[in-house]
Amino acid sequence: MKRKRTYSRTTRQALSILGNLIRLGRMERGMTAQDLAERAGISRTTLHSIEKGAPGPEIGTVFEVAALVGVPLFEPDIRTLAVQDKRLSEKLALMPQSVRRVKREVDDDF
Repeated sequence: MKRKRTYSRTTRQALSILGNLIRLGRMERGMTAQDLAERAGISRTTLHSIEKGAPGPEIGTVFEVAALVGVPLFEPDIRTLAVQDKRLSEKLALMPQSVRRVKREVDDDF
């Protein structure tokens, strides 16, 4: 039997906020749920899940729907996003390829 994934309060709240922003953006643009779902290439059920803040839909789908209704995810300016992405890629290139757990010596001298 598959275990149900649990999420922190912070994660649940962030999903709810994003879902509400997407719904608000859709409504401000005068789009029906069906209109947006068709434009995003998803079902109305998936859109409903996104707008309710469910953790199930794929992140790429959620980001696409947010972009379609004008919800800024990081920066509203695409050039700023490109610069930030490049900087992060450069920083990651300088980091080690993997992270290893540090073995700690047990100090059992009492």
